Amino acid sequence: MQLAFVLVEPKVPENVGAAARALCTMGFGELWLVNSDLHTRPEAHWLAHGSDHILDSARIFPDLAAVRNSVDLLMGTSAKPRHQRRDWHAPAQLRELLASKGTSVARAALVFGREDRGLSNEELALCDLLTGIPMKVAYPSLNLAQSVMLYAWEMSGLSEAYGVQHEHAEESRLGALRSRLESLLPKLDTPPEGKLSHWVFERLPLLSDRDIGFVHTLCSNVERALGSQARSASEKKPAG
Repeated sequence: MQLAFVLVEPKVPENVGAAARALCTMGFGELWLVNSDLHTRPEAHWLAHGSDHILDSARIFPDLAAVRNSVDLLMGTSAKPRHQRRDWHAPAQLRELLASKGTSVARAALVFGREDRGLSNEELALCDLLTGIPMKVAYPSLNLAQSVMLYAWEMSGLSEAYGVQHEHAEESRLGALRSRLESLLPKLDTPPEGKLSHWVFERLPLLSDRDIGFVHTLCSNVERALGSQARSASEKKPAG
């Protein structure tokens, strides 16, 4: 699994440089920015301290939707759960969840919002999972670079155990399963208003590597049954 750290429209170049330094010290090298060129500013390099190569190789995306299309698992940071979603995880819980994915996820991204207002509701809706740092008090909040450092430290064990920066990551079984379900669910006799689809895709990112394999097998069985039904219906049609 390759893990990228994404900064959405950061406001302060020093924060970008400090974030790059945090990633470098914890063994990560993938820094992505959304709608920003602050990694090119001298102030960012002043605080990078030996991690200029991470700034120089940063990937730039026009919006978070483009990031969504580039990863198999998108995780957004939020101060608290939103829209009654139950998939809000503290950093340690997120680490355990990622560890359970094994090789089923080729590329994941952890997204940090703007210093002044975080991620919008629309951006959070793009994310498969939400994560946040439990705070003892409501204010002051953590600085952007501090948040990146905390998550990088918490996730650092993954780089040793699961090779999060391996350049030749395997094909994502989680991404393939999502595409498969998007095609399969509309063919089933499901409850109205997409309630089953909403339930499935909300819980899909929580599956372990073993569970993902099981659901792939289940999909194969359902696809065979649907194909058999279609052939049977075709054979019963009168010749015309």
